[in-house]
Amino acid sequence: MGKGCITVTKYFLFLFNLLFFIFGALIMGFGLWVLFDNQSFIAVLQESSHTVKVASYILIGVGSLSMAMGFFGCIGAIYEIRCLLGLYFTCLLLILIAQITAGVLIYFQRDRLKHEMSNIIKDLIINYTGENRTTEHTWDYIQKTMKCCGWTGPGNWSQNLLISNGTKLYSCSCRNESLPGTEVKSVGLCEHLLSDPPVYQTGCITSVEKWLLDNCGVILGICVGVAVVEV
Repeated sequence: MGKGCITVTKYFLFLFNLLFFIFGALIMGFGLWVLFDNQSFIAVLQESSHTVKVASYILIGVGSLSMAMGFFGCIGAIYEIRCLLGLYFTCLLLILIAQITAGVLIYFQRDRLKHEMSNIIKDLIINYTGENRTTEHTWDYIQKTMKCCGWTGPGNWSQNLLISNGTKLYSCSCRNESLPGTEVKSVGLCEHLLSDPPVYQTGCITSVEKWLLDNCGVILGICVGVAVVEV
């Protein structure tokens, strides 16, 4: 009976560690996505925001450690290797500490990150020329796909260094295709012939914040799932 219980426990430990390995791969994947993605809003933030870069490194670190822990736990459970099981429990403790620390930092830094994000976008709009393929073209993609203009509204573009000189220019990616105007372009600055530019009248702040919350929710959900299995 006792031997049967030990066998069942051993295979349950193997199963849980397999889950750790999979969850770790997902967390590391999110971290790599945040660090290297250049087709979404993250690309705008991570070039200017130290906080976002640090968060991506934390995710990669926790994911890698979870994968290592899952691997050591699986091998240690199947072959009953004590040193690997000891290493497994050490990794488990480190991940729990890292998750609690990251959760506390995210909770207390959320307002600062929101303020930092707002400053990054406003500075990008002021200095926009359409030539930076990383941040500026990514912001154009966001405005075009989310059908919005500026951060709080199209008025933000009046502060742009090229537009504020009195020229009849507007952000091409802000173009509302349902309104009459010149040809539709995806990036750069376009010239408008009418008194008001044919642009979207809503800012991108609401759509971007919702996008970030949705993606952060997925990441935090996976982290919570890992923590529940760990406990």
